[in-house]
Amino acid sequence: MSKPQVFVTRIIPDEGLEMVRTAADVDVWQGELPPPYDVLVEKIASVDGLLCLLTDTIDRGLIHAAGESLKVISQMAVGYDNIDIPAATERGIPIGNTPGVLTDATADFAWALLMAAARRVVEADKFTRDGHWKTWGPTLLLGPDIAGATLGIVGLGRIGQAVVKRAQGFQMRIVYHDIQRRPDLEEKMGVEFASLDSLLQESDFVSIHTVLSDETHHLFGDKQFELMKPSGILINTARGPIVDPIALYSALHNGKIAYAALDVTESEPIHADDPLLELENIIITPHIASASKQARTKMATMAAENLIAGLKGEDLPNCVNPEVYSLSA
Repeated sequence: MSKPQVFVTRIIPDEGLEMVRTAADVDVWQGELPPPYDVLVEKIASVDGLLCLLTDTIDRGLIHAAGESLKVISQMAVGYDNIDIPAATERGIPIGNTPGVLTDATADFAWALLMAAARRVVEADKFTRDGHWKTWGPTLLLGPDIAGATLGIVGLGRIGQAVVKRAQGFQMRIVYHDIQRRPDLEEKMGVEFASLDSLLQESDFVSIHTVLSDETHHLFGDKQFELMKPSGILINTARGPIVDPIALYSALHNGKIAYAALDVTESEPIHADDPLLELENIIITPHIASASKQARTKMATMAAENLIAGLKGEDLPNCVNPEVYSLSA
């Protein structure tokens, strides 16, 4: 009996890829960049399963191009805003993702960005490498204290809560804003609920951990930066389009806020001529918050488990559209 056919849109960690190869005949895209859309259209027409990444556009047109054999789409990511979930559900195709596994890795990186921005680590490294370090100076590269400061968390999900735990060790006052108030966590974690406006006005650091949706697209714009402290620091490890980059540039350039540290940008990769790259008071990293070896390996194995379950006609361990099962029942 022949094995099912699977297309994997990028080289993933060996542990996950070997699991897929054991269960299926696998075609892996070898390029460093994502496969072009026309390649996805060609591949999806003849495979039983697709293992994709957040950088792949899995829209209605692509899903409609899928052949009758397509049983599952498994994404090696927590988020899935690149996938047209309603279109997949209409076709009876379950979509898998990899939740939970990168919580600590992302929280660690958000904290790394917060500390690097506060203490101007990247600037200091460049200052040293460029030969400007002549002596110790009492006002050289000063930054704000972290201990005892106020941290605003926008989105108190798994990652937001993990950042709170890290902040507790620095005796920070922690306020949060979310679409749903969490009184259970307020008492358990010692956090305070606030409106977004109040959070922005009170916080020394603002860390974004909310999902990207129509409601959160450009949630941070001119108005929000006007509300922040001139000494405020913004950290975003969630999704780039939550922050309006034009408004952020203006805020940083004109001193409305002091600093920003981004692991995500509206356009990824960020364009080489983006004005944000001209600024000294910003850190921009290439979407690597989950890039610990352990997290990426676990993501790959979870994506493989979802894919293999779908190929067998079994429920996915982590399915973002479980209603698909009742539709096919």
